Amino acid sequence: MKFLTNEWYDLCQQTGLHFGMRVHRGAASLDEALFERLYKRKEKEYVKFQREMYDTDPRYMLEHDGQVLTRADKAFSGEEVTPADQIVYHMPPEERERIENMIAEFDARPAFDTKKCKEDYEQSMRGHYEFHAERLPTEILEQIADIRVFSLGYCTREVMEQLKKKSAENTEEMQRVQQAYREVMAAQQIPVDVRRRIQFHDCTVTELLTGDDLVIRFDTDGGFTEVNKLTLTAAEIVKQKGEIVGTYWLYEELYRIDNGYELHVLLDGGSKPELIVRCADIIAEIE
Repeated sequence: MKFLTNEWYDLCQQTGLHFGMRVHRGAASLDEALFERLYKRKEKEYVKFQREMYDTDPRYMLEHDGQVLTRADKAFSGEEVTPADQIVYHMPPEERERIENMIAEFDARPAFDTKKCKEDYEQSMRGHYEFHAERLPTEILEQIADIRVFSLGYCTREVMEQLKKKSAENTEEMQRVQQAYREVMAAQQIPVDVRRRIQFHDCTVTELLTGDDLVIRFDTDGGFTEVNKLTLTAAEIVKQKGEIVGTYWLYEELYRIDNGYELHVLLDGGSKPELIVRCADIIAEIE
């Protein structure tokens, strides 16, 4: 990757360092009683939310069946809506079956386990402590009296100001790289239909077969495409960093070369695997 690198991706994750944070005067010093009080408050909110989710009856999803839908342009135009502007949504049998299975599971569910929920919250917060300790800029981390209180969403006014400043700097740099990327991609003069063959963001790589051609298969659940097979013909792997199968496709850069294309891919998993392949042509299919 030349632009959308691992470092750029990490930068993108630090453009909202201040999001969800609140200023608290007590965050200026290590105070166990304050931490316990704030922790209990957040834990209570978490348990309440999880209980509400657990007790949400999926029957509401069946209400969509038979609904009358109106064309968006007509609905917001203020004009008279005619029957020709409307359709009746009929739920596909497989979707109804899926919801009915959810209802059966809901009706048979055991009582909500508050103890387990609190244990999950504690484990999650430990992960937050480690995450912030590893990812926050050193100059900010050194000013945080208790990383546990920070992870609960509280900091001093001084730290908040620095978080906002650092977020703004990171956003500016992220956008600068994005703009440079767009300009270079436009200069490649690659046909739109070729670029559209590579739209696998958030798809999971399930198979990578090498040979004269390189074939990649995907699980597209969570992605934005139904295309689940990519073939790069007359392929030459220029770089393969890390294990590819089992990772999520994040971003790609596509370059024109004399005899075809050069595809750069950044994936999510482990230490952010990368793949660079030169090929004669790109074929995308639904199997």
